[in-house]
Amino acid sequence: MTKESAIQIIWGYTHVHHELQKADAILVLGGRDTRVIEYAADLWLDGWAPYLICSGSGNIHNNNPGRERFANTTEAEVFAKIASEKGVPNSAIIVENKSQNTGENYQFATELLSEKNIELQTLIITHKPHAERRAYATAKVWLPETKLCVTSPNISLEDYPNKINNIGEHWLHALVGEVQRIKEYPTKGFTIEQDVPPDVLQAYEFLVDLGYVNRLIKD
Repeated sequence: MTKESAIQIIWGYTHVHHELQKADAILVLGGRDTRVIEYAADLWLDGWAPYLICSGSGNIHNNNPGRERFANTTEAEVFAKIASEKGVPNSAIIVENKSQNTGENYQFATELLSEKNIELQTLIITHKPHAERRAYATAKVWLPETKLCVTSPNISLEDYPNKINNIGEHWLHALVGEVQRIKEYPTKGFTIEQDVPPDVLQAYEFLVDLGYVNRLIKD
């Protein structure tokens, strides 16, 4: 196995390949990569759902490199501004700016929808490409009866690293961390159980041995 083949194996595994479907809302999970909200705004503009929910505080990470645009604000507010600039009307944008993790994204966003009497039977979830699988597994805990479609910007593995998410190869450390979370989060009740094929485990261990451990959770 090589570093490149290990990355390719995990990249492929973390995508869930859901087919887009019309929904009651689009939920955008927060992060530093603004390509996610640009994609989600395009989905709204193309008529896939009547509401666009921007979810996430992220301010606990704001001292990290690459997060300068989030200083003194939140991921949700930055994302909402980008969506508005792309043409999504403010009346269609719902801002949830308190959540600090994926579970809270779902918890707080659904609470806001309930307060607004918006019934959620179907939901489009947008996130980073390599976080699709965990986004789905977490959503099934919080929204077990909701029909879900998890999707991400159509960015190739080769094009994904950019000047923001490749600081210190942040994205690659995060990619490795996704596999660990998929393995361990079900025992904590954070996600549903999912099969992790042997080649994915081998690729994960290979990259851990290479030192891509900055985004691993500690016991």
